[in-house]
Amino acid sequence: MRDPVTHSPWADWRSATPARLALGRAGAGMPTDEILRFGWAHAMARDAIHAALDVDALEVALRGEGWEVLRARSRATDRTAYLRRPDLGRQLDDDDAQALRTRAGPPVDLSLVIGDGLSSLAATRHALPLLSALRPQLPAALRLAPIVIATQARVALADEVGEAFGARMAVMLIGERPGLSSPDSLGLYITHAPRRGRHDAERNCISNVRPEGLPYEAAAFKLAWFVREALRRGLTGVALKDESASAVLASENSTPPLEGPGS
Repeated sequence: MRDPVTHSPWADWRSATPARLALGRAGAGMPTDEILRFGWAHAMARDAIHAALDVDALEVALRGEGWEVLRARSRATDRTAYLRRPDLGRQLDDDDAQALRTRAGPPVDLSLVIGDGLSSLAATRHALPLLSALRPQLPAALRLAPIVIATQARVALADEVGEAFGARMAVMLIGERPGLSSPDSLGLYITHAPRRGRHDAERNCISNVRPEGLPYEAAAFKLAWFVREALRRGLTGVALKDESASAVLASENSTPPLEGPGS
């Protein structure tokens, strides 16, 4: 018996990507199943933005892996303020800023910050696996500040955290703006000589870290490359191009000195 349904040539393409393409139609509108899928994806994205980060659970998990952990908040007092006033999310709460400065010891090479950003789901799912993949790829002599878990955080909050610790560079692991196919995408933002007032052109970004995007090991390799090169060259941003694809991480015995220009 002949199959009455005509095979769509787009079906093979759709099986290879989560992108919304070749949705079809039912009369003048979209098929009901596509409308329902869109509604589900939209709800997932909204939930990712508004869900609170479980800081307690994340701290326990990090400490269980041997990381030292501190907490901080931005000046955005709640989610509404965070979404309406991006500038507040870039500044540390005054009390927390003072607490970090008090906690700081000798200057460090690297300050790592985990921020909820626009998707706490991303930080919950991917921050710890990414850090586990990163740790063995960092130089053994690298001096690390305690990891700071920051809530109501924007990317630039890591600048003030890094400045408080006297860090030579800062990396922010933060939930990116959710998409309809990626509500849990983690972004990594790398800034040399972090301090308040840095702008985005002075950073490098590794985006879409998650199993369905850039896997943990690949992201950790790129991030370790950026850390090494930023410390060696004394810069990040538009002047530091991603050449990690053609680079081989040096062994510990041949690791270039961490001292950068002017150290």
